[in-house]
Amino acid sequence: MSDRRPEQSKYTLDRGIPGAFEGETITRRRLMVFAANATAGVAIGGVVLAATGFAAGQPFVEVDTGWHDVGPLDEIPDDTYLPRVITLDPRTGQVGKSTIYVRRRNEAVDTEKPDKWNQIIAISSRCMHMGCPARYVQAAKNFVCPCHGGVYDFRGEVAAGPPVRPLDRFYTRVVDGRVQVGKRFSVNSQIERFSPRPPGQPLDGIGQYLYPSRPTQRKIPGT
Repeated sequence: MSDRRPEQSKYTLDRGIPGAFEGETITRRRLMVFAANATAGVAIGGVVLAATGFAAGQPFVEVDTGWHDVGPLDEIPDDTYLPRVITLDPRTGQVGKSTIYVRRRNEAVDTEKPDKWNQIIAISSRCMHMGCPARYVQAAKNFVCPCHGGVYDFRGEVAAGPPVRPLDRFYTRVVDGRVQVGKRFSVNSQIERFSPRPPGQPLDGIGQYLYPSRPTQRKIPGT
């Protein structure tokens, strides 16, 4: 006697499945399972594609436009910020301009070690959640991003909302009594400097290793 099982018909009607139709080769359950799996695959693929596109879409080279004059030193306060507009990329017209906020170093609030690059504090207005523009609100002494409720304190550190790290900063210097703003850099919660990172990338703990630094900034000829 053979142990081989008889070959089962591919037709659902021959297999005695209730509600089967003549010529049908797939059960409704299998069809629904297949459809559900296909739908889930499309959804997951969409998320992965979007995430990949976001990551790949970040610029590989930071444009270095040199030093920007933002005014005389004696006009810069230490208890509030002055807004200034600088050009981050002259090739893109108005899109390449950005608002920054400038003040003098204040020993009462600036606890990081002083050096020649931080006598003037220059903070980016780009929110570190999704890159929306944040603005300084004098009445609250906070930076506020209206897009998703991000709030930063006077030092630019995260006070509330979804941002993953403090606002970026810029190197600064004073030449002949005038304040100049240079390259942008990112900071963690200890205001330690890192090469510029895109919004959404934390720099505390393991975050600084998960998100590698960007290539060196490229200088535009003539700047």
